[in-house]
Amino acid sequence: MKLGIATDHNGVEQKKEIINYLENLGYEVVDYSPNNTPGDDYPIYAKIVCENVLNKNVDLGILMCGTGIGMSIAANKIKGIRCAKVSSTSEASLTKEHNNSNVIALNYTTPIEELKNIIKVFIETPFSFDERHIRRISLITELEGNDD
Repeated sequence: MKLGIATDHNGVEQKKEIINYLENLGYEVVDYSPNNTPGDDYPIYAKIVCENVLNKNVDLGILMCGTGIGMSIAANKIKGIRCAKVSSTSEASLTKEHNNSNVIALNYTTPIEELKNIIKVFIETPFSFDERHIRRISLITELEGNDD
């Protein structure tokens, strides 16, 4: 599995540790924010990761910023992205199992071991394929509108 990750100026050190952790688990990780500066704008990195998820250059996306909120808002503006701002392993599991989320957004101030656990659960949790969840995802997709 190939994962895309990015952060704004918040969480650069955490991102490096997460990349190392994920690579040690056998995942391929693409860092879409390799050169962060104090003036970074998180919507730019959200867009880069999400476009790579949609184009199937990576399987899942991981975003981090000061709270995770800004990244999640930006990511969810992109048609086809289902991004959850996740704060626990329970939320990570449920967003994948019920919503088949393809991106998560995290608060970089969460303790690093907790971040690692959240990400691992997100990656490893399968979508349930329950009819009710498929129906609800279809309804979410309808909210995106149709460009045709």
